[in-house]
Amino acid sequence: LTEVLSLHFGRRLFTFLEGTPFAEDMDGAIERLEPAIARTHADIAKELDKKFLAVPESHKDYRAHAEVIDDVITALVYNNPLDASYRKPSGTHSRYRLHPFTLATFRQGLYLFALDLAQNQVKSFAIERFTDMRRVSSEKFVYPATWNPEAHLAAAFGIIGGEPVEVRIAFTEQVAAYIRERTWHPTQTVGTRPDGRIELRLSVANSVELRTWILSFGDDAEVLHPPELVRDIAATLQRAADRYGVPA
Repeated sequence: LTEVLSLHFGRRLFTFLEGTPFAEDMDGAIERLEPAIARTHADIAKELDKKFLAVPESHKDYRAHAEVIDDVITALVYNNPLDASYRKPSGTHSRYRLHPFTLATFRQGLYLFALDLAQNQVKSFAIERFTDMRRVSSEKFVYPATWNPEAHLAAAFGIIGGEPVEVRIAFTEQVAAYIRERTWHPTQTVGTRPDGRIELRLSVANSVELRTWILSFGDDAEVLHPPELVRDIAATLQRAADRYGVPA
């Protein structure tokens, strides 16, 4: 029963993959396990989906990308290169020859870490932005023994890596408990400032993910360091105030 419970709850965490091979394989595994449940637990098993719930976040729809996902998974397993066309957030398209290293899930989305052979650089690719893909089944590459996805993301505040910088943010009492209750990054430390606010310190990349997170706290957050992040957040809030026709 415990195996079925774990699998059911795990399946609920991946509802954003409906219509893909991932979801189909997981559903099949659950179906194969359920007949093994003792009759005394059969009634319990019927209500698992109501008793264990993963509240969905905003998610991506992968039903139209099943073939791309299948190509990526197969290429990862057999170390095949990928020839792909990718639509960047700006709308422009680029062609890549890739060596796929890792498929990752992040905030209800799938991301591929792959070596861009033209630039000899590991990059992150959102799966749904691939507009064309071909797995080169006739070729194989040597998977690098030194590759470590955790190390690649060590400075990331999410999925976007980069050079780490020291970041210091002050938070008001209204959100202090929320900040203290979570581990936002492995490098974090939390202290109390003389004015009573708490100060969160991180060593992370100065990315759009970090800036968006800070802005989500409104006036309950104040960036103290680094200066370029202070200026960026201040300018963003000023532009937002201007749109509403009120002074910042």
